[in-house]
Amino acid sequence: MRSLREALGRPILFFGGKGGVGKTTLAAARALESANEGSRTLLVSTDTAHSTSDALGRELGPEPCEVVPNLWAVELDPALETERYMAEVKKRIGDSTPPRLAVEVERQMDIARASPGAEEAALFDRFTRIVEDGGFDRIIFDTAPSGQTLRLLSLPELMTTWMGAMIAQRKKVTSLGRMWRNVAGEAAGSDMKGRDMVLDALVERRERFERTRAILGNLHRTAFVFVTVAERLPILETDRVIRALSGHGIPVGGVIVNQVLPRNTTDSFLLRRKEREADQLSDIEKRFRNWPVAYLPLLERDPVGTDELGRLLEVMAADRMEVSS
Repeated sequence: MRSLREALGRPILFFGGKGGVGKTTLAAARALESANEGSRTLLVSTDTAHSTSDALGRELGPEPCEVVPNLWAVELDPALETERYMAEVKKRIGDSTPPRLAVEVERQMDIARASPGAEEAALFDRFTRIVEDGGFDRIIFDTAPSGQTLRLLSLPELMTTWMGAMIAQRKKVTSLGRMWRNVAGEAAGSDMKGRDMVLDALVERRERFERTRAILGNLHRTAFVFVTVAERLPILETDRVIRALSGHGIPVGGVIVNQVLPRNTTDSFLLRRKEREADQLSDIEKRFRNWPVAYLPLLERDPVGTDELGRLLEVMAADRMEVSS
């Protein structure tokens, strides 16, 4: 079994978990640690809650900005990414579409913008560009709630299959067009002469998605780290998502159990809570026995800003972060 520390050292990291378990804080802390180690690091939030800004104590936007030396951060806005994505697609199609079809193209694009999965497709398009940019030593993703994350990370397979069908259909249309021009001559018009820009765009995008799928499944480059707390519902959700991601071939790096109650306490309320927590910790050990599991103590307050995140790093590095594997 590989160690959690080894997983946290991979170039592409995902932090996921149910809302409220501290995944954003831990993603930000690992990003800060990576920057302190001298690695050019990009922290990317795909969560519409924009809690990464809160964790870093810095207002973020849709383009990377430097927070501290070696650390950049960006919060992706699904609505903005959808508009950007649709504008690019519209331009690609518009460049190779006869003027008489422009109105129909606009109508179809409006339908596509409102269709289910449009935001995930746009986010994934930006995601692939970030991964392939090559400007950073490490990219850390603070992901959205589990359902959206699963849809996002399952897109490489779905989109590659869908694009394969689109490419085959486009080649068929292009071939029929050529046949018609050969028969009709000048009467067929000049449409579709030269390179097929739509086909080129489809092929380029499919190749990019295939490269991204290979990166996501690369055990040496990628790890998905789950953050949970010792409560029934977050544990069950973590278990479900781990199984789903494993089915998509995405390497799971381990589980961090956050907000573990202090051992030495005489408070009667905390003692009762610890009795219930012990059962959940035992369940965690059994459910996630195939992955390294680390434990972090409950803190007095959520760390906000790079200074407090730095103190959290001291806790993570100390003996209080116990690891079982």
